[in-house]
Amino acid sequence: MASVTQTVFLGGALIAGALCAVEWGVRSRRLNPFSALARTTRKLTAPVIGRVERRVVRAGGNPVNAPWWALGAIVVTGIIALSLLDIIRGQVAGAYAAVNAGPRGVIRLVVRWGFFVLYIGILVRVVSSWFRLNPFGPFVRWSYTITEPLLRPIRSILPAFGMIDLSPLVLYLALRLLEVMLLRLI
Repeated sequence: MASVTQTVFLGGALIAGALCAVEWGVRSRRLNPFSALARTTRKLTAPVIGRVERRVVRAGGNPVNAPWWALGAIVVTGIIALSLLDIIRGQVAGAYAAVNAGPRGVIRLVVRWGFFVLYIGILVRVVSSWFRLNPFGPFVRWSYTITEPLLRPIRSILPAFGMIDLSPLVLYLALRLLEVMLLRLI
């Protein structure tokens, strides 16, 4: 099943790559903009490329490069989607195995899921700080809500390292250690 999904995503990325290459060729005047290929490609790609082009222009970039930015966004989105599908598949398999293991297995599963949510919260918080996303935005706020009470005491103890905040790394390592100890006790 996973290989079929990966093949579908790869095929979609190759088609998107070909369309973006033609679109770039038209925009850079390497291809005739009035050919049937160019017109068809423009009809297919205009909704996506138009949005990307507006963002590229607002950021001060060259609108000719919008197809390549769109392709990059499509590839990154595909990688994230495949990773999420793999995570979901693993979680479903783990839940099935836990239910078959009885009450002890279910408790272990709940503990693992709790720590998993904390790990994702730390990851979202760190990545959002790299891109300077609004910490009060709807996609980021939850991560600050669940991790800040755990990070605040670590920051008060940990010495400052300039602009680098090592408290998420310390928290991650401490949580991993705690998870392993809890799972051994259960």
